[in-house]
Amino acid sequence: MIKVILRNIICFVLIVLFQVLVLNNVQFSSLLNPFVYTLFILLLPFEISGWFLLILAFILGFSIDAFTNTPGLHASATVFMASFRPMVLRGIAPRDDYEIGTFPRLSQYGFAWFVKYTVILVFIHHLFYFVIEAFSSFNLLTVLARTFISSIVAIFLIVLSQFIIFRD
Repeated sequence: MIKVILRNIICFVLIVLFQVLVLNNVQFSSLLNPFVYTLFILLLPFEISGWFLLILAFILGFSIDAFTNTPGLHASATVFMASFRPMVLRGIAPRDDYEIGTFPRLSQYGFAWFVKYTVILVFIHHLFYFVIEAFSSFNLLTVLARTFISSIVAIFLIVLSQFIIFRD
């Protein structure tokens, strides 16, 4: 148990630092802002309680907001995404359900399952974030373009991380 908690704390710190120090400082274009920090919520254990998941999502989003001077944008988008996580997990559950003690990882549930899980939740997060950021229906095509492009890059980086870093 202590090993899992320690691993998640280290994962949290590294993901936030990678997002803030690397991805936020690389300017690709005005349409591309991949938010890979959502990986932390994606990798939390299946057994995590709903209220604790939402608290961790808020802390994660608030941490990114603190570094990027975007009060509440990341926190609200991350909590929104986390609120959908249990429903998405139920919707894409394997036939035998999830084994106790396993984690949502590519190595444990396969490529197709992990990509489906990641695509749904990352798209939900990015769409919510860019809609709230624009706060207007006049920029609908720009919001959709930013959501699509940023989600594709974030999904690619998240799946790549499973091959490079998270090889349980």
